[in-house]
Amino acid sequence: MKVCALYRHPIKSHGREAIERVHLSQGQSMPWDRVWAITHEVSKFSTEKPAWASCYNFMIGARTPGLAGIWAKLDEETRVITLTHQDLEPLSFEPDNPKDSDRFLAWVAPLCPPNRAQPRGIVSVDGRSMTDTTYPSVSIMNIASHVAVADALGSPITKERWRGNIWLDDLAEWVELGWIGREISIGSAVLRVREPIERCQVTNTNPVTGQRDTATLDVLNSQFGHQNFGVYAEVITTGDIALGDTAKVI
Repeated sequence: MKVCALYRHPIKSHGREAIERVHLSQGQSMPWDRVWAITHEVSKFSTEKPAWASCYNFMIGARTPGLAGIWAKLDEETRVITLTHQDLEPLSFEPDNPKDSDRFLAWVAPLCPPNRAQPRGIVSVDGRSMTDTTYPSVSIMNIASHVAVADALGSPITKERWRGNIWLDDLAEWVELGWIGREISIGSAVLRVREPIERCQVTNTNPVTGQRDTATLDVLNSQFGHQNFGVYAEVITTGDIALGDTAKVI
């Protein structure tokens, strides 16, 4: 197996960024992945006592499909993020700077349906990313499974709609769902696979246009008998991963 793509998502549900290499640390999620999240008007996230919270407390693509069309680029030194969307002018801002919050909220507003909860602020938690799991996780995806879904749909789809971290090639379709409880070495890192990823409506959404254009969930259920794509894993051995690195279930 080979690593064929790596992605991070600096702001949860607000853009993805392709990278060439990453250093994973034991017990942590991918660096700079879902570091920030966007609260909405009925969020129960506490700004006085910030702590991990479930995805329903944040703006997400399942409820606001236009967000799926955002791409991101992070400058790690300055912590400045540049967001782009085909329907909007690019925006560069500092998520940690309260003065930039209004600029971001104004930029993203056209993507948010008026009948849905509206974005209210940018939050983060020291030392903890806003993954969809209660533990710091890294997601692993299989190109062959992606191709199987595209074939079942009868049209090509881009892999970015799955919002995965590590993509592997040269393995059989759906084999990853049999890795639960097993360990996998990728590059010099080792991860333990914890659970399959049950998918939501955001996978029906085009990551370029932000429009729902496929019946991905219907195909998963009707053609493959489940609603899963990819697996969540936890890092158990610190190490480096780069494009082209080999992976092996151990």
